[in-house]
Amino acid sequence: MDKYRIDSHKLIYHVERVNEWLQGRLIYPIYMETSPAGACNHRCRFCALDFMDYRARFLDPGLFEERIAELGRLGLRSMMHAGEGEPLLHKNLPALIRHGKACGIDQALTTNGVLLTAPRAEGVLPYTEWIKVSINGGSRDTYAHVHGAKPDDFDTTIRNMAHAARFRNENGLACALGMQIILLPENRSEVGLLARIARDIGMDYLVVKPYSQHPLSKTHIYECVSYEDEARLSDELRSFDSERFRVIFRSRAMQKWDSAERPYRRCLALPFWSYLDAGGNVWGCSMFLGDDRFFYGNIYEQTFEAIWTGERRRQSLAWVEREMDATVCRVNCRMDEINRYLWELKDPPAHVNFI
Repeated sequence: MDKYRIDSHKLIYHVERVNEWLQGRLIYPIYMETSPAGACNHRCRFCALDFMDYRARFLDPGLFEERIAELGRLGLRSMMHAGEGEPLLHKNLPALIRHGKACGIDQALTTNGVLLTAPRAEGVLPYTEWIKVSINGGSRDTYAHVHGAKPDDFDTTIRNMAHAARFRNENGLACALGMQIILLPENRSEVGLLARIARDIGMDYLVVKPYSQHPLSKTHIYECVSYEDEARLSDELRSFDSERFRVIFRSRAMQKWDSAERPYRRCLALPFWSYLDAGGNVWGCSMFLGDDRFFYGNIYEQTFEAIWTGERRRQSLAWVEREMDATVCRVNCRMDEINRYLWELKDPPAHVNFI
């Protein structure tokens, strides 16, 4: 079971805000993805945001604290720190996570795990809903090849996550701990090995997900990868499931990668989420970073409320409504499942009263 609905969506649990949107009212986002740091300590072969060039820019901690407090007042419910770089390169991130939680915003972290040292883990675990580590190999050599990193980083990441699990359990914390592997030709044979490691060190889950080609990526190594014959691997990985551990094999996402069919014609999900890059820019969609049509404003120049209610965002949403062709969007976009759900609400089938 995927109790976290990682291969689905959770907008169904925000009925009140969905109803406000259906009635045409202004709503503030439920979820925000932030990029505290533009720099990264790895050079993954599959990196979707390599076109951002890993610039060494970092969100100003004082200003970001102000904006986080504002977002809490506006009704933001969750914030995931990830982005175009490694978020833990931002030295103030643990304090910002604690501040975000104090402002009523659920906190989460996606990281490569190398910098999740014992002090950092102990500083953020009590304040995060989940921490997920990207680890794309089951051995030192494969990991180093895929991540563009040192083989020792594999050992460091495993050691860091093992400590995080022990600390979490010893202190009765609720933070879910997981790992994620993007299924690639180089690491397919090692998914079982990684599942065993993840289970044995106390992770709650291992996500096995498909690659998704970003239209702006410099890398095109995996754009022709296929997931037509992965049912057997999914069955094999069930043997690692236990009462406290699950392999979440994203079969639904893999099927969409190979079919690339979308039942919706335009993106409806933009009002429900936002993306903040390491330069303080607020974007409507992370696939279109750098595209002025999706640029809403900058938190160094305006409050978030002014950005969200401003003319730039109004014009962007109008363009999406009138002209955008959703078929050009990235396959398995983060908002794909939400778009499928919203499209059905906006364009219901016949006989809906026969429930």
